[in-house]
Amino acid sequence: MASEEELFANIDALLEEEPQLPPPAERARLREAAGITQARLAQALKSTVQTVKNYENGRSEPKSPRLEAYQRLLKGWAAKYPAHAGSAPAVAPQQEVPQTFTRVPTVEEDEAEPDIGVAVKPVPERPARPAGRPASSRRPASKKAAKPAVDPRFPHGPLAVLDGDGSAYAVGGVVLDCPATTVVELVEWTLRESGLGAAKLNRYGKDSDPLIVLTAAAAVKLGLPERLEGHEQRRSLRLPEDHPVVMQVAKAKWQLTQRGFGPWARIYRKAQGRDRQCVQLAVLSWDALDERSWTGVVEMEPADIARVLGVYAQRVITPRGSTAVSGLELMTALRPPTKAVQDPATGNWVSGHNAGSLGTEPMDPAPPEATPEHPVVVNSGWTGGFLNEEAYQWVRSVDTLSDEECALPWAVGLDLNTAFLAAAARLVVGLSGPDHFHAPKFNPKIPGSWLADLSHIELDPRLPSPFTPDGSRPTGPAWYQTHTLAYAQELGYDVHPIEAYLRRETGAYLDPWHDRLKTAYVDTLADMGVTRDLSDTEFLAAMEHHKEKDPGLAAVLSAIKATVKGGVGKLRERPQGKHYKEGETWPALARPTWRPDIRAAVISKARVNMHRKLNNMVKMTGLYPLAVLSDCVVYPSPGESPLDFLPYAASGKPQPGGFRLGPTPGLAKLEGVQQMLWAVDLMEKGLNPARHIKGGDAVLDEGE
Repeated sequence: MASEEELFANIDALLEEEPQLPPPAERARLREAAGITQARLAQALKSTVQTVKNYENGRSEPKSPRLEAYQRLLKGWAAKYPAHAGSAPAVAPQQEVPQTFTRVPTVEEDEAEPDIGVAVKPVPERPARPAGRPASSRRPASKKAAKPAVDPRFPHGPLAVLDGDGSAYAVGGVVLDCPATTVVELVEWTLRESGLGAAKLNRYGKDSDPLIVLTAAAAVKLGLPERLEGHEQRRSLRLPEDHPVVMQVAKAKWQLTQRGFGPWARIYRKAQGRDRQCVQLAVLSWDALDERSWTGVVEMEPADIARVLGVYAQRVITPRGSTAVSGLELMTALRPPTKAVQDPATGNWVSGHNAGSLGTEPMDPAPPEATPEHPVVVNSGWTGGFLNEEAYQWVRSVDTLSDEECALPWAVGLDLNTAFLAAAARLVVGLSGPDHFHAPKFNPKIPGSWLADLSHIELDPRLPSPFTPDGSRPTGPAWYQTHTLAYAQELGYDVHPIEAYLRRETGAYLDPWHDRLKTAYVDTLADMGVTRDLSDTEFLAAMEHHKEKDPGLAAVLSAIKATVKGGVGKLRERPQGKHYKEGETWPALARPTWRPDIRAAVISKARVNMHRKLNNMVKMTGLYPLAVLSDCVVYPSPGESPLDFLPYAASGKPQPGGFRLGPTPGLAKLEGVQQMLWAVDLMEKGLNPARHIKGGDAVLDEGE
C-alpha cells in the first residue's frame, strides 16, 4: 500500500504539470462561438494566424506564458458557450427579448473541404507568357515599388497602366509590351498573355479580375474619346450603345455589365467552369480616379500610377470602381455569400450558404431603418419616424464658455484616425431579417432599432448629447440603434423601449474587413515613417511631414481612408438621377449589402466612442470641447500642441480613456491649430470651428 508521502508526491507532480487545454476541435468551436477571427485571437496572444491555426488543428501547443493566457480565455468562453447549448427560443411580440439571440459564428476554413465552387472539374492555369521586353522602363517607378505578386498564375501582379505607345506598366517596375490596337484585342491579350490578376481573399471567394488602367493617349489609340461629354453626373456617363467600340465588343461576343462602357468598364464572357473571363478597364481621362480619394495620382507618370494602385490592390483589393465601391466589394470578397457544401442525399458538392455572410438575396429593412423614399416606407404608409444615427455636427453654445476658457490663446483640433473603422472592430450586427417586438426588455447584446424616449436625460450642456447627431437633447420618443441605448444605460439611466425591430441571427460580419483595412492603414503609415513605437512628440513630428516624403504612399493612405468611409456609406446608398420617383426601387436595393442597419451600427458606435472620450476628458482634465465634426474635435488649449492639454500619468504615459495620440485606428492626430479668438468668432456666427481648423474649408464626409 502506498504511503502518505508517496501519495503526496504523486499529487504534487500532477499540480506541477502544465495547464490542460480542451481538444483542438473544441478550441476552434469556442472561438467561433465567441465570434472571434483567428487573426484577432493571434493579435491578442501576440502570435501569428498560422500559430493559432496550428493550435486548433492539433499540430502544435502553446508554451508558457501564452499557454496560461490561452487557457484562461478558453475557460471563459467555455462558461459562456457550453457545448450542445440549445438555440434561443422564438420570441413573439409582447414577450421579453431573450438574453441572447442565435450568434452565427465567425467561420474559419475547414481544411477537409475541397477548395472548389459548384463546378468540380479541374481548372487549367491561365497562360501567362511574359512579353518580350525586359522588366524595365524608360520612366522607372519610384524605388519603393510594390512587391510583385507571388501567385504563379499572376506573375505580373493585379493590374497594369497602359500608355499610348503600348507600354503596360505593372507593379514592381515591370513593363510589358501590349500590341493591342482595339479594346477587344486588349481584353484578349490581358487574359491570355499579360499574367495579370490577383488571388481570392477568401477560399470561398473568386480571384480578382485583372485591371487595365488607360491613360488618355491609350484611350484615344483604342478608339475611345479622350473625354466623356454629357450633362449628367460624371460617374453615370457612359458611351452610347451605337458607339463603334461598344459595337466591336458586342460583335466579338463579349459583354458589358449593366453600367455599360463608362469610366469603370467590365468586359466579360460567361465563365467556363470556374475559369473567369473578365477584364476591368479604368479610363483616367474620364475621371475614373476621384481626386478626393486618389490625391495627385492622375498627374503622375504611368509607372508611378501603377505603383500606387498596386500597393492599394495588394493591401486592400484590386480597385473595382470608386473607393466606396471597392470598400463594399471588399466586404463581400472577405465574406463570400456561398461555399461548397456536400449534399447528404447525393454526395455531390453544391453551392450553400456561407455562415457569417449576408447571403445572396437582398433583404428589406425595417421601416425605421429605411429612407423616406424606400418602397417599404411608401407602400406601407409608415409615419413612425426614422433612425437618425449620423456623425456629430455640433458646436457648443458660446454662452457656456467660461472666462478661463476664453483666456486660453489656442484652439487645437484633434482628428481620430479612421473612426468608422475603429467602430467596426468586434461589432456584432444582424445577419437575418428584422422581427418586430412591442414593449421589449432592452438587451444591449442584440443589434437592432429601438423606439425609446430619452428626453428625460439631462446632461452637461458643455458636451453634445450622445443621442443626437447635432448634440441637442432629445425632445421625445425616437428610434435608436442598440449602441446608443446601451450607452444611456452605461451612463446610469433606465431604458424602456416602446417597440423594436431586432435580428435573430447575429455575427461580427465586418471583422475581416476591419482587420484587413487596419493592417493596410498601419503598414502604409509605417512605410511613411510613422510607426507605432514613436513617442507622442516623435509621432507629432513625423505626422507633420509624412506626406511630403512619398506622395505615392500618401495617395494610398488617402484611398484607404476613403475606402472605409465610402464602404460604410454604400451600405445605405440613396437613389441617384433626377428621374427617380419616390417609392420606386433603385439598383442598390438589389444588393445583399444594402444594409442601412449595419451602417447605423457603425456610426452609432463611432459617435458613442467619441462621447465617451469627451466625457472622460472632463473627468481627467476638466476640459470641455468647443466643437465636434464627425471624427474631429476642437479643444481650447494653453499651447499650440495636443501635448499641452492631453492627460498623462506621472510616468509620462497617456491616460487610458481619453484622447491618445498614435497611428492606429481610433487614436488621434493633430488636425490643425488656430487662435482661440478665431474659434469663438466662428461659434458666434453658428459656424463649426472643426470644419475650418485646418485652415481651409474641410468637407464633412460621412461616407455617402
